[in-house]
Amino acid sequence: MILTMDIGNTNIKTALFDGERMAAYWRISTNRTMTSDEYGILMSNLFTLNHISMNSVTGIVISSVVPTINFTIEHMCMDYIGRQPMFVAPGIKTGIHIKYDNPKELGSDRIANAVAAYELYGGPCIYIDFGTATSFGVVSPKGEFLGGAICPGLKVTADALVDRTAKLPRFELVKPASVIGKNTIANLQSGILYGHIGLVKYLIKRMKEELGSDCKVIATGGMSVLIREECPEINVLDGLLTLKGLRLIYDKNA
Repeated sequence: MILTMDIGNTNIKTALFDGERMAAYWRISTNRTMTSDEYGILMSNLFTLNHISMNSVTGIVISSVVPTINFTIEHMCMDYIGRQPMFVAPGIKTGIHIKYDNPKELGSDRIANAVAAYELYGGPCIYIDFGTATSFGVVSPKGEFLGGAICPGLKVTADALVDRTAKLPRFELVKPASVIGKNTIANLQSGILYGHIGLVKYLIKRMKEELGSDCKVIATGGMSVLIREECPEINVLDGLLTLKGLRLIYDKNA
């Protein structure tokens, strides 16, 4: 089985694939102070809870946007699973032509998303990853990564607003009863959520105009379900898009 790991700024999403079938899925917090042994014990417990042996892992592929813990995770994989992980980095085969000014600048998670979006849903397509940042990627009909956009994610925006103001309280990111809020919490929820939905709708519209054609829009990430409810422009929800892309990349390089 292939172990895939998507190391993000907030969470590490990991899935175990038996061919195309996902055998297990876990999400743990990204902790820059944990040691390889601490991560190893945590992963060992997750495997045990799912009644899966670590010996069943035949390969590991990792996407990381937190380079400071790559060394820790690499040693965890070698010491506890006995496998040298493959990191998505410049030079790896993806099947995607990256038409970026400097392809080395493109995050490995965005590459994995592009690979999965194109191979699973076809091109042209737009993928949106609602994570710590909300990132957009555009893939052409020929499988070329054309570029995209990055903006603050919902939680980052909400935290920044509360941290930089003296009287605004912390609040839960849920859909309010109406856009016109009747209290401060509802005002904050309306402004952050519906403002972000407006941003998403506008960027999708402009990207389709620049592509010169309609295309499928795929959403992934923790907040994608909340946005999809008010954004019919999103055609597909795929919460495992990045991890599926990592599995596809592993198959191309194994």
